[in-house]
Amino acid sequence: MKNYSPVKLMTVGIFILLLAADSIQAQEEEEKKKVMEIYGFIMVDAGYNFNQIHPDWFDVVRPTKLPSFKNEFGTDGNFYFSVRQTRLGFKNYFQTGAGELKTHFEFEMFGTGVDAGQTTIRLRHAYAELGKFGVGQYWSPFMDIDVFPNTVEYWGPTGMAFFRNIQVRYMPIQGDTRLTIALERPGASADQGRYDDRIELNNVKSRFPVPDLSAEYRRAGKFGYVELAGILRYMKWEDQNTTDPFDLSGDALGWGLNLSTNLKIGQKTVFRGAALYGQGVQNYMNDAPVDVAIKTNPGNTVRPIEGVALPLFGLTAFIDHNWNDKVSTAIGYSMIDIDNSDGQEDNAFKKGQYAIANLMFYPVKNAMMGVELQWGDRQNYKDGWKTDIMKVQFSFKYNFSQTLYKKND
Repeated sequence: MKNYSPVKLMTVGIFILLLAADSIQAQEEEEKKKVMEIYGFIMVDAGYNFNQIHPDWFDVVRPTKLPSFKNEFGTDGNFYFSVRQTRLGFKNYFQTGAGELKTHFEFEMFGTGVDAGQTTIRLRHAYAELGKFGVGQYWSPFMDIDVFPNTVEYWGPTGMAFFRNIQVRYMPIQGDTRLTIALERPGASADQGRYDDRIELNNVKSRFPVPDLSAEYRRAGKFGYVELAGILRYMKWEDQNTTDPFDLSGDALGWGLNLSTNLKIGQKTVFRGAALYGQGVQNYMNDAPVDVAIKTNPGNTVRPIEGVALPLFGLTAFIDHNWNDKVSTAIGYSMIDIDNSDGQEDNAFKKGQYAIANLMFYPVKNAMMGVELQWGDRQNYKDGWKTDIMKVQFSFKYNFSQTLYKKND
């Protein structure tokens, strides 16, 4: 074995360090020249629903969409196919005098709202960010997208906050540890319960004088991170009928706190969890009913009923484990519990539960196939009704991406 002098060893060491520095610099220069990312995936779902759910939501598990009475949505047992999770997105990077301008435009094929049940284009993100400021439709700071587990069921845990909203945000601290403050588009939903056929309520209109205020602070470390988020919102409703003796106008303050985390358990396992409590923030939840409902006001002839922000509690707990480079598993549970008001119908949604276990395979780069057992449960307010849903789903997914770089001047 040859003996090398200290000088030779030092020379070799310096040479290796210089090569590493050149490589890092080259990577940094390459990142600076990146101008666009095109990405997405094609996804096919096939499964069997042993029970029943609203036909617009045949390929997901949403406790709020389970039947509120026997055979509301026909009979049990249906097979389904879907490509509605398929997604396409674009990210652009522009150098400006004030720093790098980033834009994010993304859509998928899962119809909701007036397009519920359809395979159609649905906007996810339309967002721009410059320095510490951002504007557009993006994840609400009140939610934590990193709590979402590695599952193939589209809708996700019923008890987690999940809302993409139009907003203006300020990010004084950026990176793994971060602080974000935002003004978000206000909005709420109301449940008039068993009084919904009263003509006096037809002239009660909602109004939102100020935007919702949300904020998040995340503290990251080698263990993972812990995040605390909050929201404050003001909701009004005004009785515009001046010909009757009633005054049904009112207002409510909505608020919520969301504590979430990702904890690393060894090298191959991550715990994803969140606990949320608030009032009148159902609009920000992944699967929840109305923000405001009717409450009786006995003895008051002018205002016999009034609106109240409904309290809620949400919980999510999942384990993601990688068996090796080719196989992974996710298993966990989520729930939401609503404190109903006495003016709601007996069959109003009270509690939802959600549980999933899966086995995912990654046979080659950018390809995934998996099998998943899915369960959901619905409990009504006062009529004693309780029902659940069980599904087996097989999913196939192919990711694609392409990064474009600026040519050298």
